[in-house]
Amino acid sequence: MADNQIFNHPTQPQAQPQESDSGRPNGVISQSVLSVVLVFLESAITLMLRFNPKLRQLAYPLVQDGVVVSIRTYLPHVQVFATFNEHGVLLDTQLPAHKQSADIMINAYSFELAGVLSNHSIDAVEKLQIRGDVVPVAQLKDFLVQLGIGGVIDQLIRKVKKNPDSKPTPEQKAEKISELKAKLSEQSAQIESLATQNARLNTQLAEAKTKQKSTFTGFIIAALVAIAAIVSHFFV
Repeated sequence: MADNQIFNHPTQPQAQPQESDSGRPNGVISQSVLSVVLVFLESAITLMLRFNPKLRQLAYPLVQDGVVVSIRTYLPHVQVFATFNEHGVLLDTQLPAHKQSADIMINAYSFELAGVLSNHSIDAVEKLQIRGDVVPVAQLKDFLVQLGIGGVIDQLIRKVKKNPDSKPTPEQKAEKISELKAKLSEQSAQIESLATQNARLNTQLAEAKTKQKSTFTGFIIAALVAIAAIVSHFFV
């Protein structure tokens, strides 16, 4: 019912303040402040999706179905729509034009949403009032659990600066050993190739020297024969 009212609000005078750009309050928060907050959150989620493969994996089925989530908060009272698409998660105060209603509805207090965004707590997600089909709701809950900003920031810090006290896992050790073996194998192949080329060049050089000696010897024999022929012609 609430979604239909939002969707049809151009015909309802009570919804007109939401479309006004005059900066009048939308509930408690003005439209301009709400827009800034949405831009910040949208940018933050985009960065999380870029640097967190697990989060992208969890968002993929929601993106495939083009799921739209209606988020209604209390204290302050605000309604926001989150649309999953190939660009990430788009946040807006209006329902997308191609939708008549949201696929999933979330009702919660602002501090409850803040708790979801600040940690990877399953309990915090379960406290939210989430309504919708079972499968997309379960997918959204998994996404929200992984969305925790604290965990993502920690992951980014670890990528930028590795913790010297952390020990590599057996999988990481096996991967490094495999990479080293591959590099050694490649270097061995290059050394064998260079050795083969060197042997070939040595063989060609030896053959050239042999041909040179044979040519020089033949030239001397030919010269001696010519000299003998001249001497015999004049003195015999």
